[in-house]
Amino acid sequence: MFRGTATPGRPAEEPPRKASDPDDIMEAAAVDGTAVAEPEDTAGPAANGATEAAAEPEQQRDGEAGESAQESAPAGWFSRVNRHLVALAALCGLSAALNCTLSLFRFAHFQVATYDLVIFDQAVRGYSRFSAPTVPLRGVTGGFGMDYVQLADHFSPILALLAPFYWLHDGPQTLLVAQAVLFALAIPFIWKFTRRVLGTPHAYLVAVAYAISWPIAQATAVEFHEVAFVPLLSAIAIERLHAGRWLPGLLAVAGLLLTKEDMGLLVAGIGVWLFVTGQRRLGTGLVFAGVAAFEVVRKFLIPLAGGNPAYYTRYSKLGEDLPQMLWSAVTRPHEFVAMLFDAHPKWDTWGLLLWPSLFLCLLSPLVLAALPLILERLLADSDNWWSTGWHYDAFVIVILLMAGVDGAARLIRWLERRGVPRPGHGLRLAYAAAVLAVAVTTVPYRPFDNLMNPDFYRPDPRTPAREEAMSLVPDGVVVEATDDFGARLSGRTTVLWWDYQKRGTPWIVASINDDLRGLVDSYLAEGYEMRLDRDNIVVLHRIGA
Repeated sequence: MFRGTATPGRPAEEPPRKASDPDDIMEAAAVDGTAVAEPEDTAGPAANGATEAAAEPEQQRDGEAGESAQESAPAGWFSRVNRHLVALAALCGLSAALNCTLSLFRFAHFQVATYDLVIFDQAVRGYSRFSAPTVPLRGVTGGFGMDYVQLADHFSPILALLAPFYWLHDGPQTLLVAQAVLFALAIPFIWKFTRRVLGTPHAYLVAVAYAISWPIAQATAVEFHEVAFVPLLSAIAIERLHAGRWLPGLLAVAGLLLTKEDMGLLVAGIGVWLFVTGQRRLGTGLVFAGVAAFEVVRKFLIPLAGGNPAYYTRYSKLGEDLPQMLWSAVTRPHEFVAMLFDAHPKWDTWGLLLWPSLFLCLLSPLVLAALPLILERLLADSDNWWSTGWHYDAFVIVILLMAGVDGAARLIRWLERRGVPRPGHGLRLAYAAAVLAVAVTTVPYRPFDNLMNPDFYRPDPRTPAREEAMSLVPDGVVVEATDDFGARLSGRTTVLWWDYQKRGTPWIVASINDDLRGLVDSYLAEGYEMRLDRDNIVVLHRIGA
């Protein structure tokens, strides 16, 4: 219903927006470099024409405006560029600081979990030492052995990019800081996209909304996952492809394929968006490339590394693989659609994903880019995937916010064509402000709310006992640990997860309760000695180990 016109080098859905503010258009051309350096970019032709048109009223009011504008243009251009660079740098810095504060205080107060932070810590440490990214914790827990490779669990070779930072600090905190920074670095690309479609002040409002959005807060609170790379890479891919800049956009797409085995679905979704919006050749290529990558990684690369591609993705009602699932969707569409809404957590997920954009993402073809990943989650057998309590929503939040921006612009243009008296600029600003307001209202219900609670900054009363327990464990040993201890020990020991399976591990450090006292006594009867028993924290050492 809402369609634009196609121009060379850019998607067809977004015609140049009207110059509601001539200075706004000039700023966009300056900061994007589209007026000269990137003439085929979306803002380029629009900016040039709008700037010329905007100059006429000024010349009518002042006969010397033309010469003075030319003389002051370089200074004005430079000041505007630097102003936005400083503002965006500050916004990125504040966002990274927000994420770091949440994750590092949780780490310091023993609130982070062994699963999955230690797994990624062990993998990146392997890369940093120029060896295989083995994950003993995941291997032993799953019955695969100490030499289990992370690529057999999830195909995430992009983690190797974090290895150099382990030369500066070898420990899980490095991953927490890296994730905080990566999340923040998506902001400039969200800003550029929003500025091109809606305007400059609107771009800042939407960028802040992303920074405090609940999916980012939730992903930050569940330690570190490979999703750390996805908001940045998807923001680059969408923004650059939307601007007609294929090379950086496709490089970001390639990065997505190295992030996780199912990112081929996201790439295919981006291809569908491009196809629908007029970039048919590129879109078709990305659809085929995404599906091919998804199938090759799951059916060949993960098994080659020693993994089982069906371990995490089970779809018993639809089929064993992607072709069977697609066939089920074609032959049984009513069942396929019903599965997307057949449980209360799925309704919650739909609502919470669409609400940050005020549901206007549904008016944009860009929403098609996020749809494959959402379907992958909600059609799976595992109810963990349906929940919003993990990090899965951070995979698509950038795309949905950008789709909301595009959907709002389409709706406003549709209203303007029908003579709605309210100016489009006011509607665009109202939408951006509403997006920020929605993000603010979700903060009290998600992990960023902890930052406003004074108790969050106070150490746990059992901290002295925890510190004493860790001091008893020598460096370089193998230790089984409960969730609260694993990450704190991972930088100097080989950590396994204490899942009550008796493996003869030399050291055990655990927080226990009365129900586990009998289990601890059985360890003592089978060759372990108690090295510490304080505040329901125990340290066991196998005699002779």
